[in-house]
Amino acid sequence: MDRGLSVSWYDLAESNRERYLKWLHGTYIPKLLGHPGVLYAAHYKAEESIKPLDRLRHTTDPSVPAGNGYIFIVGATSPHVLADLTPYKAGAELSSEERTMLGMRAGERRNLFAEEERALGPDTRRREGGVMLAPCIQLGSFNAGTWQDEDELLSWYAHFRLPSLNKMPGCIAIRKLVSVSGWAKHGVLYEFTSLEDRAKQFRAHEAADEKMAKWTEEVVVKLMHAPGSPNVAQRIWPPIARRSS
Repeated sequence: MDRGLSVSWYDLAESNRERYLKWLHGTYIPKLLGHPGVLYAAHYKAEESIKPLDRLRHTTDPSVPAGNGYIFIVGATSPHVLADLTPYKAGAELSSEERTMLGMRAGERRNLFAEEERALGPDTRRREGGVMLAPCIQLGSFNAGTWQDEDELLSWYAHFRLPSLNKMPGCIAIRKLVSVSGWAKHGVLYEFTSLEDRAKQFRAHEAADEKMAKWTEEVVVKLMHAPGSPNVAQRIWPPIARRSS
């Protein structure tokens, strides 16, 4: 199981994009996949037309990088596997080419997450290879309003959010994450069969239970999100396989 996730959010200059993507997908990812305990790597392009809801709060701390155009995720058997892939460990081991290419990431923000819990959706059987992340994701990264709000947040995910999403058509899985390192203490990763399925089902499904919808409103307005969170994104690597008709 992929219990450890390394997540990087960043932007790319148009002038560097094609060169960087060719290197990342063709050279760097194969290298990462050879690391013991690494199970997969998935690269996503954020959907710029989908913005966070106005009711959500976002940090204004200038020390928190604000890149959001791309999301690169490495899945591993444990967060400790990923310790060898952090800048603390890898900085001295990078080649000059790797330093140059990774330096093209603008406004990079990183988190290492451990999986707290997951719920499987009705379309979990459509997960590619049994482990690869879905074609479409929604990824939130945030802190609770105060430490006193942590128990309510835990209860909301345990008693409403995860149990409700496992019935939603188009949902492959939902994972609640906790941070090992990085600005955000909490993360939540929704996996969908497609961007279209998410758009069709997500909000309507959320509003179906009036009582729980009210609780959702009370919980989410307290959170402090990372810049741009939650991000909705489509996978660009590995390429998304076409659905059979």
